[in-house]
Parts: sequence; structure tokens; C-alpha cells
Amino acid sequence: MAVDLLLGLQWGDEGKGKIVDVLTKNYDIIARFQGGPNAGHTLEFDGIKHVLHTIPSGIFHKKAINVVGNGVVIDPVIFKKELDALDVFKIDVKSKLFISRKAHLILPTHRLLDAASETSKGKAKIGSTLKGIGPTYMDKTGRNGMRVGDLELSDWKEKYRALADKHEAMIGFYNVDIQYNLEELEAEFFNAIKTLKALTFIDSEEYLYQAQKDGKKILAEGAQGSLLDIDFGTYPFVTSSNTTAAGACTGLGVAPNQIGDVKGIFKAYTTRVGSGPFPTELFDEDGKTMASVGNEFGATTGRPRRCGWLDLVALKYAVRVNGVTELMMMKGDVLSGFEKLKVCTAYNYKGEIISHLPYNIEAENVTPIYTEMKGWSQDLTKMTKAEELPSTLNDYIDFLEKELEVPIKIVSVGPDRTQTIHR
Repeated sequence: MAVDLLLGLQWGDEGKGKIVDVLTKNYDIIARFQGGPNAGHTLEFDGIKHVLHTIPSGIFHKKAINVVGNGVVIDPVIFKKELDALDVFKIDVKSKLFISRKAHLILPTHRLLDAASETSKGKAKIGSTLKGIGPTYMDKTGRNGMRVGDLELSDWKEKYRALADKHEAMIGFYNVDIQYNLEELEAEFFNAIKTLKALTFIDSEEYLYQAQKDGKKILAEGAQGSLLDIDFGTYPFVTSSNTTAAGACTGLGVAPNQIGDVKGIFKAYTTRVGSGPFPTELFDEDGKTMASVGNEFGATTGRPRRCGWLDLVALKYAVRVNGVTELMMMKGDVLSGFEKLKVCTAYNYKGEIISHLPYNIEAENVTPIYTEMKGWSQDLTKMTKAEELPSTLNDYIDFLEKELEVPIKIVSVGPDRTQTIHR
């Protein structure tokens, strides 16, 4: 049975958590394959809003198994807080939530290193979430990291101490004033490790291989967005993992020829949190309206998101890099009330008109070229069928499908799982 993928196609915050939650009824296993607690996947149902950071978004479904793959980095403290928040729902996490032994652990000193590194950059900050993600992946590639499977070994505390001591020495190299009490941080960390060790650890690549052989349906859940990919994103303003389809293979141990449908999610407009280039960013009332109506604040950091018109140049790039087979458009309801909409269909790049994403999209090199379309005024949030959508919204969707050459199968008209229209 092929493994389907669900990916964000912009700079994250596209609404992946909601769609995974909506689709989980069609799958037996939901597996996170990269990133860590820098993700914030928001689910809303029965009048309750849930934000998950590391736990896969299928956790609220009774039948689904949720796997945290080897490509994920785990902060035991944040993980414990997520588990504590699930207590009220009486979820049997021991039988429903499995963790790859090959997933790397975020230590308290990883977070301190992250803060020291970001502080030292001054105005050149990349907009890190300060969750220790980057330093943990650096230890992974540097072959120094601690993994979940190490917790089953008798000498794991010695390994921890050696790595934490190394990190403390490195913090001094940044020559910045970082105030911290490591004893307090470690007390919380070791307490969280006890909770983590009570869960089910698996050799995830073997588990998923056997699940495929048994005909189980698997959905790989991506975090962040394709434009934040360490290789294909707007470097250096990116995350530290591969957020694109290829990352699912390395982050779960699934062979490329076992990938099935690639479901890509995008907003009807564009947002970005933190630093980095953003060609279609708006600084006028339209941008403020998008931010206000769309409640555009980061689910993990609480930081306000920058807003702008849909960038089809960047979106086409993400569709091609990922091999997207079907699309989901989120937050169409936020654009209700705009008399005119704009879609960026090309760039003026250093005086040349181009329709592909170039190496550098900083403002001094790129000016967006827009196609203008009619907006819609209807409230979409109560609509439940594709036939109810206003004609100008259908024109917008038809235009995007023609440009992207991929069908838009889902249109989201609100944050709740019920506010989802299948086309």
C-alpha cells in the first residue's frame, strides 16, 4: 500500500493540522516525518481549539495509530506538555502513539545555543522559533546527537552530560549575555524523560514496512512549508529539515517508489512568520485586513504573520518540487469582502520578466507582476457544498487550477473540521 503525503506549499501555517484531522478517517496510520516543536498544527472541532507541536494530527481519532518518525526532533518537555493536554480526552497514548528510536532529542542546552546564536546575529536574525531545532539538527549531521533509542541504554545519562557540557562551552563562544539556570532546566527535562520512556518506542522503518505489507493506509504529515525547506526554501531564512516530499522518504524510511498521492496545502493568499524575503507582502489596509480576519498569529510563537497576495510563481515551484497530485485551498473565507483580488503570476527579476522562482527573491531583485480578478462578498463560513460557492470564487479556483495544472480537491471555509468543502 503506497504512502500518501500531506505537505505545506508556502512558508508554513497553511492549515495542515486541520486537513490531517479531516482526512484521518481514511487512514490507519498518521506519521510525522520532520521538524519538531517549531510546528504548530491547529485543529478545531466541538467548539475546542487544539494546537499540536510534535504529536501527529490524527491523535484525536480512535482508530488511527500516530507515529513520530526518525526525521523528527523531540523536546521531551514540550512533548510532556502536549501529552498532559491530552489527558482530559482519555486517549490511550501507549497504544496509539509510537515514537521512532532514531528520532533525535532536543536538550535544554540546544535551546540555549539557539538563543545565543540568534542573539549574536543582531539585525541579521533569521527569525528562529528558539526551540533548539537548528542546533539539534546540527548535532545530528555532526554525529553528536542523542536519540530516543539511547534512553533504553544504561549509559544514556553519561552521554547526555558529555553533550550538555560541550554545549555550555559553545555558548561561551558567542560572547552574548544569556541568563539561564541549567539545574532548573535539567530537572524539568529529566522529569519529562520519565514520561517519554513510558511510551512505545519502535523501529519505525520496519513498522511502516510491515504496515504497508499488511495493507494499512498511511498518511505522512509534513511540518512547516516547502518554501522553508533547508535545500529548496528561501535560504538562509529557512528551517533545518527537508520539508518537501523527499523528506518523507528520509524522515520515515519509506522508499521513493512507495509514495502515492502528494496532497499540497496552500492559503488563498500568502503569509510568512519571521524574517526573509516575501515579494507579495502587503503593507496597506488589505494586508491588515487579511491579518485581522485570518487571525494571523503563529500557533507556536504567537508572532504576527506577514500577509500578502497569492504568489503563484512560488506556489508553482513548490508544486513541481514536490510532485503534487492534488491541492487543498485554505482560508478562502478570509478573502470575502475584497472587491478586487490580485495574484502574482510573474516576476520582474532585474529587468527581465520570468515565471520561475529565481535564486534570490529579495526586494531589490524582484517586483511581482499581478493579474487582477473580481472578489466575492458572500460569507463562506456556513457553506457546506461546492455548488454554494460564489461564481467569482469558482473563477478564482479555475484560474489557479489552470495555472498550477493540478486539481483543487478541497476548499476550506473556516477553522472547524466541518467547514471543509470537497470538490
